[in-house]
Amino acid sequence: MVENSELRKAGLKVTLPRVKILQMLDTADRRHMSAEDVYKALMEAGEDVGLATVYRVLTQFEAAGLVVRHNFDGGHAVFELADSGHHDHMVCVDTGDVIEFFDSEIEKLQKDIVKRHGYELVDHNLVLYVRKKEG
Repeated sequence: MVENSELRKAGLKVTLPRVKILQMLDTADRRHMSAEDVYKALMEAGEDVGLATVYRVLTQFEAAGLVVRHNFDGGHAVFELADSGHHDHMVCVDTGDVIEFFDSEIEKLQKDIVKRHGYELVDHNLVLYVRKKEG
């Protein structure tokens, strides 16, 4: 199973809760899920994994580089698998929906701004807070 090898590569022992949580993150319709979202989805699937275990495993996954934690303003932490390249986020302030995007012009502009100020870009996280336009 891919999940087992991913866990081993990350230096984590293969346990049933870890496998179930990794599968849930991999197959869920939503890419950004809170610990509570993962827990509810597991319960709906008939899996017996406690909420405390979900929190603990997600923290372990984050430390191992399997997931990325985002703390968007006004909300709780959400997690996404660290399997895709760099991207930025838009968060709808009305629904909480998270939209991923990548824009090469924005990326270039950020590097240019950093360079103009005499620095080099090490990492960044761009989040745009949006609302659907009416009409």
